[in-house]
Amino acid sequence: MTKPVVVSIHIASAAKVMPTEVNKAHAVPGKGLEGDRYFNQAGTFSKHPGGDNELTLIEIEAIDALRAECKVEIKPGEARRNIVTRGVALNHLVGREFKIGQVSFRGARLCEPCSHLESLTINGVKSGLVHRGGLRAEVLTEGTIQAGDPVIEAERSRVSEPASEIMALHDKASGAS
Repeated sequence: MTKPVVVSIHIASAAKVMPTEVNKAHAVPGKGLEGDRYFNQAGTFSKHPGGDNELTLIEIEAIDALRAECKVEIKPGEARRNIVTRGVALNHLVGREFKIGQVSFRGARLCEPCSHLESLTINGVKSGLVHRGGLRAEVLTEGTIQAGDPVIEAERSRVSEPASEIMALHDKASGAS
C-alpha cells in the first residue's frame, strides 16, 4: 500500500496567477499558507465567508485518472490546489482532523471543480474532476509543511462514557443485550 504523503505544494500570489511549486510552506490558522492568494485575501473567492479557503488539497491519483479516463492532461499545479497528495482518500477527511508533518488541519468540505477552474485550464477538467476535485481544509496549528511530509489522519475518538450509557439504555429499552 502507498504511504500517505505530500507530493507537492503550490502557491499562487494572486487570483488567476498560475501556482508555483515550492518545497515548503508556512501554515497559519485562520489565514492559510504564507504567500498564497487566499492568505493575502487576493483569491477569486476570498470574499466568501468561512475558513475553507485556507488550504486546498487534491490527490495525484485524481489527476492521473483525469488523464487516463478523460484524456485531459494537467500538471499538478494547474489543478489550483495547494497540496497534492499520494495515497490519501481526501473525500474521507471531510469533518475529520489530520496532520501534514506536525501541522494539524480539519477537512471542511469537498473542493468540487468549478467553471472558473476550467476557464483557467482546459475544457473537460470540471466534468473529469467531479467528486474527486479535492478537499478544502482549515489550518488548526501553525507550522511548516514540506513535500515528502506524511499525511496522517487523527485517530477516531472513542465513544464517551455518557454516550455509551445512552446507547446501553437504548439497547435495554429495545430488548437488545
